[in-house]
Amino acid sequence: MKKYSIPFLFLTICFTLVGCGIYSFTGASIPPGTETYQVNRFENTALLVEPGLERDFKLALEDLIQNQTNLRLVPSNGDLVYEGEITEYRISPTTATSDNTAAQNRLTIGVKLRFFNRKKEEDDLEQSFTFFYDYPGSEQLIGSQKTTAHEEIFERLTQDIFNATLAKW
Repeated sequence: MKKYSIPFLFLTICFTLVGCGIYSFTGASIPPGTETYQVNRFENTALLVEPGLERDFKLALEDLIQNQTNLRLVPSNGDLVYEGEITEYRISPTTATSDNTAAQNRLTIGVKLRFFNRKKEEDDLEQSFTFFYDYPGSEQLIGSQKTTAHEEIFERLTQDIFNATLAKW
């Protein structure tokens, strides 16, 4: 066997598997015939409302699905539909100092998701997802600190949603 035939054979198998839709390197399991997705507005029903949070979360979810699949984003009549509410936005102390002040605070964001798969209705899902970000109690959650917290929480929440709906993890 020539020394070039093994890498060529490996590449041929990889392209065949990916091209046929049998395997995805992101772990997505997209039903045949599914071409589009839509992300509806996630209404912010949390007791503490952060302005723009629902828009930022919607965009983060759209971007993740766009980057990890070949599905096309549509404004309506998508094969896959994501919608829900932001149900929790809470800042709470996690540890205290000896003089009863917060040594560390935690921002927690919770989302209730409703997922509809119009091509495979048995995959429909309603589930809650929550994640948090810890930061020093001496700092306020403003500016770049808040931006970093939101980005890290959204990254985890959107990946968990992706795994539950498309990767089946």
